[in-house]
Amino acid sequence: MKTILRITMIYMSILVFIAPGCQKDFKEINTDPNGTPTASPAQLLAPALVNALTVNMVRNRNLNNELMQVTVNQTDADATIFRYEIRRNLSDYAWNNLYVQLNNFKDIYNLANSTANIDKSYRGISLICQAWIFSILTDTYGDIPYSEALQGRNLIFEPKFDLQKDVYAGIFQQLEEANTLLAGAPNISAGSDPVYQGNASRWRKFGNSLYLRLLLRLSGKAEVAQQSIDKIKDIVDTNPTNYPRMVNNDESAILRWTGVGPFTSPYVLSVREQDWRDPAIASFFIDHLRDWNDPRLDISTWGRNGVNRWGISQGSNGFAGVQSGYTPGAGEPKQSFFYSIGSVVSGAPAQTLQNDPLTGMMMNYAELQFILAEAAAKGWINGSDEEFYKAGVLNSITLWVPTWNISVDTYLFNADMQFLPTDGLAEKMEKIHLQKYYALFLTDNQQWYEYRRTGYPTLPKGAGLRNNGIMPARMTYPVYVESANPTNYKLAVAAQGPDEIFTQVWWQKP
Repeated sequence: MKTILRITMIYMSILVFIAPGCQKDFKEINTDPNGTPTASPAQLLAPALVNALTVNMVRNRNLNNELMQVTVNQTDADATIFRYEIRRNLSDYAWNNLYVQLNNFKDIYNLANSTANIDKSYRGISLICQAWIFSILTDTYGDIPYSEALQGRNLIFEPKFDLQKDVYAGIFQQLEEANTLLAGAPNISAGSDPVYQGNASRWRKFGNSLYLRLLLRLSGKAEVAQQSIDKIKDIVDTNPTNYPRMVNNDESAILRWTGVGPFTSPYVLSVREQDWRDPAIASFFIDHLRDWNDPRLDISTWGRNGVNRWGISQGSNGFAGVQSGYTPGAGEPKQSFFYSIGSVVSGAPAQTLQNDPLTGMMMNYAELQFILAEAAAKGWINGSDEEFYKAGVLNSITLWVPTWNISVDTYLFNADMQFLPTDGLAEKMEKIHLQKYYALFLTDNQQWYEYRRTGYPTLPKGAGLRNNGIMPARMTYPVYVESANPTNYKLAVAAQGPDEIFTQVWWQKP
């Protein structure tokens, strides 16, 4: 009997669609075999959120930050991401692990939809989390398994790849359903929810804010542009009470790491101190902060013990970075870097992002304000684009430095980043997206996605860039998918284009 059970569990872990060698289904790993055989939504939610954020934070650090000139992992070796080279085997990690967590969120929905445990709050939260993860997967790879994903228990071992257009349509349906389910829904167990401590209404606001992020992403795609713009206006202007959204920094979707048990930052658990300090800060990232006298870089007034809020060191040239994309052999000496938990400055432990509570970023309020600023600048919604822009800048800073008390107008004037009467849309977009770049710091791959969508902010192009100097448009599919799901892999490549980093995803194409 035990042998049969073990074989069955192995078989079922394969059926979630993740290829051989991936993690087992979360319930198999985390359910006490001597206890209740069926986990509850409350038991599954926190681990699924922690595990999903772990994946996103790892990819933010070693993919997004290198592509988007936050850091430069200085080396002359082959396949350096900051030179727009991405090894094909790098694709496996996010694909494998995010699909595992999707299976867990789907289990939460099914358990909360069973006759023994009807709970619309957990169902709504599950749908939002599924939409969030599916959006990251499709924006990373393009066409992906969606409608037939996670159907191993229904004997679908080789799921089809849905067109990105259809994936997005499905995501929007999930967010609509979640918004309906969470309208007036009761709170859930605070202990099961490390993001909002059980507050169902805040989950609803996050879902609708996420909806705006994704609608904006499709707003430049001709065949769905007007539909997307109309929905943005519906959410913001026509039916705002039916689509509540975040209203302040406290409502940002952030899993705030406590440092206790499973809520210890993955940057502490998975990254060695020396590795955390190793990448150099890129010039593009630090030069603006320095030149703007940004409080997140300030060490005298807004820092602590001589270290700024973002835990960035000074180099021999002060706060200075290195150029990204340099030709092999032409690199500059390392200057600034991120302090680690073992760093000591002036005899005291340095403030560091390695164990910072705010690194568990899903979506923050400042990002929402920049979304509204762009929509207003393009004439899609009512309201002042300038006021939305200033609110984005203000809340981007005060999320990290809550006591900052300088007028945002003064800050923008001194930084030469204020809206001017002569600014056209291009000038406004450059300013909005440069500030949004800092608001998106540490938020999975959102900087990369937004750059691919808009071309902003304007990044310097180093002479050593590969891929014809063009920002990679996607990650390739995991290497094993071609052999594990050959028919549907070939169909996906035929529909989307070559399985290469230069192939644009659907929403990038005109």
